Amino acid sequence: MSAHHDQSEPHGSMRDYVIGFVLSVILTAIPFWLVMNRPFDAPTTAIIIMAFAAVQMIVHMVYFLHMSPKTDGGWTLTSLIFTLIIVGIMMAGSLWVMHHLNTNMMPAPQDVRQLP
Repeated sequence: MSAHHDQSEPHGSMRDYVIGFVLSVILTAIPFWLVMNRPFDAPTTAIIIMAFAAVQMIVHMVYFLHMSPKTDGGWTLTSLIFTLIIVGIMMAGSLWVMHHLNTNMMPAPQDVRQLP
């Protein structure tokens, strides 16, 4: 007996997958070229690569995960936004704690000379 599954969720067409793939390759090749040829200094290159990574995440969410405001009545996008907010809070809190640990736990320069 064979089971037939009807899914009402929207699936991407071959055209969408090809567009997503081509954009992903381009968004990977450009940062690779930047690293190999070093047209900019290291901090600028790092910022550009992070920007390309953010754009590539959006391309993957739209073309491969089919996330849009219309999907599931907007709940998929709402859960993504909630997740990003929580991750942002966790990262900011972690950086805040580490900065204050460094500030409060490191000895002052004049105290370092007195260490054994």
